Amino acid sequence: MKSLKHLAVLSAALITLLQSTPLSAEGTTAPAEPIISANPGLQSVPIKQVLTNELVLKKNSKAMLFNKKPLQAAQPLTIKSSSSYAALNGIAGPFGYKLSYNAKTKESIATAGSIELRFKPGSDIIKINGEAVKGPGPTFILKGSLMVPLRMWSNLTGSRIISRGTETVINWAAPPSAEFAVQPSEIIAGETVVQYFVDGVPTIVDPMNERERWEGRQDVFMEAGPHTVTRWVQGENGVWSEPYSVTVDVKMPNLPPAADFTTDKTVYRIGEPIVYTSTSTDENNDIAATKWTGNAPAFFSEGEHAVTLEVKDGGGLTGTITKMITVSSEIMYTEEEFNLLFTPVGRKFDMDGAEVLTYPAVSYSFTNEAARLVHSNSPERFTTTGLVYDTVLSGATRFLFYNESGASFPLKMYLVATNTDNRVATVGVGAWGKGGPDKSTIMAGKMATIRYMDAMNKNAPANYISLNPGESQVLIPEMSKVPLKPGDVFSAYADVVSDYNIRYRIVVVQDGQDPLPVLDDLTVMPRDNKHVRGTFDYADRVIDLSTNESLGLKPQRIVLGEGKLDKLIDGIDEMTGLLEYDLGNFGVLYKMKVHVAPNTLVGVNGRGGHYAGAFIVNGTLVPVTTDSALLDPNETAVLYRTGAAPETLDLVFTLASGSYLPINLTFQQMPSLQQ
Repeated sequence: MKSLKHLAVLSAALITLLQSTPLSAEGTTAPAEPIISANPGLQSVPIKQVLTNELVLKKNSKAMLFNKKPLQAAQPLTIKSSSSYAALNGIAGPFGYKLSYNAKTKESIATAGSIELRFKPGSDIIKINGEAVKGPGPTFILKGSLMVPLRMWSNLTGSRIISRGTETVINWAAPPSAEFAVQPSEIIAGETVVQYFVDGVPTIVDPMNERERWEGRQDVFMEAGPHTVTRWVQGENGVWSEPYSVTVDVKMPNLPPAADFTTDKTVYRIGEPIVYTSTSTDENNDIAATKWTGNAPAFFSEGEHAVTLEVKDGGGLTGTITKMITVSSEIMYTEEEFNLLFTPVGRKFDMDGAEVLTYPAVSYSFTNEAARLVHSNSPERFTTTGLVYDTVLSGATRFLFYNESGASFPLKMYLVATNTDNRVATVGVGAWGKGGPDKSTIMAGKMATIRYMDAMNKNAPANYISLNPGESQVLIPEMSKVPLKPGDVFSAYADVVSDYNIRYRIVVVQDGQDPLPVLDDLTVMPRDNKHVRGTFDYADRVIDLSTNESLGLKPQRIVLGEGKLDKLIDGIDEMTGLLEYDLGNFGVLYKMKVHVAPNTLVGVNGRGGHYAGAFIVNGTLVPVTTDSALLDPNETAVLYRTGAAPETLDLVFTLASGSYLPINLTFQQMPSLQQ
């Protein structure tokens, strides 16, 4: 039999106890299975927890506090023979012990993991895993509850007892935390080097460290799938932590996508349409880009023609395949016939530009409707800051801006509205669109025209502001968001409306400068005498050819923007008071009705050089072109094809800023479809 002094050996037993059955923060026996982190990714923040369990008992009271939570003992804390006794069934639970009773030996048994404590009423002998140890005094029964010496219990469990008045406080260490985090969040089998972070610091495995154990930890996971990594740590007092586990989802290495495509036939005639269908696959369904080479919609020479498809996945890996398309000597369509029949609307095809001039030009008359236009294009090139245009207007006004920066420093252009009336005025901005800043003149004009026509076609609602008498505000601040750097081109259209007189000023200031405080100090920019600056009051042009004979029964054209048949509108430069002609009729809104014969292709052919803009055809916006521009007179863009019956087309357009004029609307009969 061992004496009470021999209880020092219980430290080892206690370590074994807590290693096998660690206590949770609430003092109950922890689950046997490891705790799995719900968020094992990069967002997991490991926190080292150092907790102390506390059990407070009160003399002659059944009330207890376990970690400040109230508990009720079966019997009160009792003093006997100068020793404090507590009911075993009251204190065992907080320490993580489960109780049972052996009726044959008349022993109360407390077990926790591999530790077994046996108590017998009236005896001062305690059996620890079968080994008898003498305690400070005998146990006894009080009203059906086994009472054990508190000091003995403290020695058995490695806890500390403190007297605090009528209270007895027992403290014991909780197990340390083994939390950790895994980085990075995406782990690829055989590729990713994995790091394990504790308290935000990357760790390594020290084989000499007997106070830390890992299971499942790998620097590089070679197999894809879920992998569980578990860690245990031992505190300075010998207490082992609960196992903490992170499940790592290891992904397969990214493989290149498999490029492949099919065609609707194996052998084609010359000029026969070809349908290409990509059947490319990627293990992650992550094909991000597709590039075709040589995939002509038809071939116009017999023989073998190579077509290549390249696909790229989100990880940047590519797959490529090349197949040969076989074309026989039989002719289905010539290239000219094919283009007339199959070039998509909004796309362009090659043709003989000189031949277009042989098409008879259709005579037409027009009506100019009241619609105000402010066209600001002079000086076209800004070399410094200043006041570009100044006018007082009410009602609806269409603004057109087109300029290039020739200054050595960044500039911004603003449209400023000032209420000159003695009443509160309302100013609204409806459809508008901008292009640029851009180094390309054609792209700036093209995008401004497309965006404005699209907004107008969608009946974009006006956004209104109120101006007090004398108040100034910048209109369309989005238009001035990006500065004009040297060499940049900018264009914009905007529909503006007001209920009272508004002074509109177009101003240019340095980037970063507020235009409002310097409005009245800006110097007027002189016009360049090459481009247009002015206000025009009849800027909607109506052309009605719906009652004429159908166009397209033979090749025909309508000439626009040449200044002769399509006469220039006139207005006034309000900065000088001089008569102004709107050269090219840029900014004029054309509304055209035309009766078109069956089986007719309606196109647009640029005669002066590059052209890029947009048309609204029967309510549908058609960019010219969808993927490029008309670069010379030998290219025509498709606007519309009529069917088997005559049709009346409604065309709405404005001649695109940044493009060259004139343009021709062409009408050509299409060939019959072949089988």
